[in-house]
Amino acid sequence: MFRLLPTYKGRHLPKSLPSFRTRLELYSITATCAQLSCNGIENENKEIDFEILFNSCTKTQQAKNLHALLIVAGKAHSIFIATRLVNLYAHLGDVSLSRQTFSQIREKDAYTWNSMLSAYVRNGHFHESVKFLDEMLSTSEVRPDFYTFPPVLKACGNVIDGRRIHCWISKLGFEWDVFVAASLVHMYCRFGSFAVAHKIFTDMPFRDMGCWNAVISGFCQHGNAVEALSVLDEMRLEGVKMDSVTVSTILPICAQMDDMLRGMLIHLYAIKHGLEFDVFVSNALINMYAKFGNLGHAQVVFDHMVLRDLVSWNSIISAYEQNGDPITAFQFFGRMQLNGVQPDLLTLVSLASSVGQTGDFHNSRSVHGFVLRKCWIMEDVVIGNAVVDMYSKLGIIDSACNVFEDLQFKDVISWNTMVTGYAQNGLASEAIEVYCMMQKCKDIIPNQGTWVSILPAYAHVGAVQQGMKTHGRVFKVGLHLDVFVGTCLVDLYGKCGRLNDAMSLFYEVPRTSSVPWNAIISCHGIHGHGETSLQLFRYMLDEGVEPDHVTFVSLLSACSHSGLVDQGWWCFHVMQEECGIKPSLKHYGCMVDLLGRAGNLEIAYNFIRSMPLKPDASVWGALLGACRIHGNAELGKLASERLFEVDSENVGYYVLLSNIYANVGKWEGVNEVRSFARGRGLKKTPGWSSIELNNRIEVFYTGNQSHPQHEAIYMELEILTAKIKSLGYIPDYSFVLQDVEEDEKEHILTSHSERLAIAYGIISTPPKSPIRIFKNLRVCGDCHNATKLISKITDREIIVRDSNRFHHFKDGICSCGDYW
Repeated sequence: MFRLLPTYKGRHLPKSLPSFRTRLELYSITATCAQLSCNGIENENKEIDFEILFNSCTKTQQAKNLHALLIVAGKAHSIFIATRLVNLYAHLGDVSLSRQTFSQIREKDAYTWNSMLSAYVRNGHFHESVKFLDEMLSTSEVRPDFYTFPPVLKACGNVIDGRRIHCWISKLGFEWDVFVAASLVHMYCRFGSFAVAHKIFTDMPFRDMGCWNAVISGFCQHGNAVEALSVLDEMRLEGVKMDSVTVSTILPICAQMDDMLRGMLIHLYAIKHGLEFDVFVSNALINMYAKFGNLGHAQVVFDHMVLRDLVSWNSIISAYEQNGDPITAFQFFGRMQLNGVQPDLLTLVSLASSVGQTGDFHNSRSVHGFVLRKCWIMEDVVIGNAVVDMYSKLGIIDSACNVFEDLQFKDVISWNTMVTGYAQNGLASEAIEVYCMMQKCKDIIPNQGTWVSILPAYAHVGAVQQGMKTHGRVFKVGLHLDVFVGTCLVDLYGKCGRLNDAMSLFYEVPRTSSVPWNAIISCHGIHGHGETSLQLFRYMLDEGVEPDHVTFVSLLSACSHSGLVDQGWWCFHVMQEECGIKPSLKHYGCMVDLLGRAGNLEIAYNFIRSMPLKPDASVWGALLGACRIHGNAELGKLASERLFEVDSENVGYYVLLSNIYANVGKWEGVNEVRSFARGRGLKKTPGWSSIELNNRIEVFYTGNQSHPQHEAIYMELEILTAKIKSLGYIPDYSFVLQDVEEDEKEHILTSHSERLAIAYGIISTPPKSPIRIFKNLRVCGDCHNATKLISKITDREIIVRDSNRFHHFKDGICSCGDYW
């Protein structure tokens, strides 16, 4: 076992090789001692300094050599020395050697048992530490002391073990020791048993700073802000001053409770007591001000930090990213790299979100590539979800789907992100399909984010029956009164034509924010109830709810659908003068649409020319759409030229211009526009209409003959066409946008997708029952006239939602008043 080595005079070793020198010294002393022992020689002049040797061991092999030396020297039997070896092995991470050494000690005291117990805890062997305590309590005659329980309480994996240990503590009379009691408080807070933790805390004869912080932190981490602040007030009444841990713990609660004043007062306290330069306090201040949207204060705190860690950089980057300033977030990321700070997973989460906000396709690949090189997607689902969300926001849905499928572990946020990604990119059917796949995963439990993701998808395709099923699940888990879920339900019923149900739900959800008000105002607007939308806006102001920019987009759209030009100008004025909201391009686009639909094309054009902002595609598109309605080919050509300068890839604008030329019979212009669009590789979005029957959504395309009941559908259309002709219906061939013979034009009109869906609804539902149709494009004028008459001869209400608004046809009249 002992290899004899020549003695080496370590004092001549170079100082640059301390570990090598230590190893040789250790081998040398071991060999010398072995020689002395074997020869029976005692040399009192060569006393070994074991203290130096213990302090010099930095590797397990060195500790084993020292252990051997102690055995040879006859000192290993000392309980003090043996316990030091237990601690040494534990410090070097080898718990098995600690346990072997512990087992060889014949006479063990409390210090020895505590050392082994701490060895397990220190090295993360929590389950073994609890078993070891049971062994000590059941087999050993050694009585535990005050140092026995705090480490193992920290290691408890469940509250049952914690309560069992608590019983032993009470039995042995250690409950009143400040360290043991503090450990009990920590343990119960960790498992959410706040009542027990608070009772122990209240009964403590003496409470140190750690105890106060433990209770406050426990309440904070489990969302019990009121109790946390109550304990803080009690602490200050007892004259105990907050330290850096207290401040950094309580600041997030201020943001959670939307109490900026309290947060600023705590900031003032930190400055007064010299805590503002503590890195944890500064980081907490940055996060708090970011939650309040006060980026100026957040940056001041960051700029005055003496020492910044990775959390500091992540906090300031996240602050700008979460408050809609991704450009500045990227700038701070650049500064972070210049300071030599390496990004971590959370940094990349913020960067992925920033890329999604800026629409930066190039950097999206860079972020994804960096994450792949670090293999973070394999390690943490959070970054995988962030990359899926990034690609979804950029509209690169195929890449988002690929990353989603590659995730080894998918949590509920992964599924929610994918559902939202499809829905936000206009792929509602795919979103519903992913949601159905998610439901098959038994370990995934839908949450608030799930409902907020899927309900808009149901609203988009008009799947009211499936939406009602989801409403039932939401009601069952008690989330129907949540402001966001409740608002999505309001939006669902409103966009599926059930306005009364939408109003009933609106009165049930909390209405202290603008979110539900915006939804119900918008719902009435798309149904053509502009006056009701304006009245709801007045009620909103009366209840003290502050409108936002979305409120006025909804209002102006409602005025546009109802032709309320004067009221629209009033809203535009109130937004700026009374509410202090600066108009965005969306507001300008709504005003152009309002003026253009009302026939005020020249006023709309002059309004665009006077805008302080450069018009975008939505503004010129609104003017082009108005030219389509009123047949102004000259202004339409001018609007299209400006439009193609800012957005030349949207095929819808080419279709609009083509339709303008077709309406006035300029077929050369039609061919020229279509040829230009084809040359750019653009294809017209096919028109389709859907109807939901028996929990199944049937989709019809213009001229579709693939449906199993297509013969019955076309036969019903012939009967309907003959009946409405007897009431005076004359086909309007101006809505046939192909240069074909007259006999073909009527066939084209009668095979439009909305008429196929209506005919299918008539033959598939009981007489006089309502029919709900959803169309992805604008309803053509001829179908609009025909549907009015069909509603009269069938004695049905036919509800059609097109890309712009709702049409309620009943008794030969449409709710839009032929204004759409």
